[in-house]
Amino acid sequence: MSQEKKEALQQELCDLKQTKIPDLARRIDEARQMGDLSENAEYHAAREEMAWTQSRVKELCHIIENAEIVNASSGGNIKIGSHIIVKVNGNKKEYFIVGTQEADPLSGKISHESPLGSAFLNKKKGDKVDVKLPAGLQEYKIIDVI
Repeated sequence: MSQEKKEALQQELCDLKQTKIPDLARRIDEARQMGDLSENAEYHAAREEMAWTQSRVKELCHIIENAEIVNASSGGNIKIGSHIIVKVNGNKKEYFIVGTQEADPLSGKISHESPLGSAFLNKKKGDKVDVKLPAGLQEYKIIDVI
């Protein structure tokens, strides 16, 4: 993953630990003081949200601990972190090859595990790549690897 994504995940983790969990603990305590817990919807909702939040904290810790920071390639073979320009159907498109945590196809960030992203891996400038997509077979010509 990129350094920016790792920092964003670390910020999310910090926010959950320092703000969200203490707020949920207060909500649970306040709901507990209202009496009968078996019929207290606020108590059960807060407990469910706390369970989700604690699960997300564990997930983020695991991701951050096991993350590999990748640097963009500088014109060689395409790998995770590469910024590429391709030509398909007469149109130029730009893609960033990213890890699954960062994928956002609408902004041009495609996962290295996606059909398109995996087809580009280890290719270089000038290569033609045929990719089987739901719309059919598409040919991409790699114009540049940045």
